[in-house]
Amino acid sequence: MNAKEQIAKRIAQEIKTGDVVNLGIGLPTLVADYIPADMDVTFHSENGFIGLDSVADETNTDPNIVNAGGVPVTIKNNAVFFDSATSFGIVRGGHVDITVLGGLEVDEKGNLANYMVPGKSIPGMGGAMDLVAGAKKVIVAMTHTVKGNPKILKQCTLPLTGKGVVSMIITELAVFHVTEQGLLLTEIAADTTVEDVLQQTDATVIVSPDCKKMAL
Repeated sequence: MNAKEQIAKRIAQEIKTGDVVNLGIGLPTLVADYIPADMDVTFHSENGFIGLDSVADETNTDPNIVNAGGVPVTIKNNAVFFDSATSFGIVRGGHVDITVLGGLEVDEKGNLANYMVPGKSIPGMGGAMDLVAGAKKVIVAMTHTVKGNPKILKQCTLPLTGKGVVSMIITELAVFHVTEQGLLLTEIAADTTVEDVLQQTDATVIVSPDCKKMAL
């Protein structure tokens, strides 16, 4: 299991029956692969439907049914399509229980930067700004470092998607909860140590006395 699969599998444990969940582009879409078949979860796609199912393959691709990242997907029997106003009304109205997004940087105050690196071509923020403001719980799914540099910082350096919006950060190395006191480390990967996690994290971290190994 590679790092992205580990992250997605751990995030799936945060989702429960009855939740309305929005999965961001890229790594977050993998989370759906680890939801038990008998669990009733409703996936929302901000480009205009609810009832998202698995990624399509060559046998069931419909070019008119794609997720927010433009990837062909399948839908459940009870799926509903609607316009953008309704879709963002669902988000802004607080009807999304969990949103899972990728991250370029997250800091110890729960600020998130995930849509642009100055000087590089970008597709735009998309629905991320609305999702982090409207969802009840915001989980950031990302690798712990990039080219050896920490992505969990004391303070974000990139333009923010949202300020103080992050609930949890889940990487291949650790699980953090954003609290009023700071980042609380509650789990670490089976093949790492608390010291290794702290060494690769720029932010100030509170290590939970109950910190345990991540169960995957």
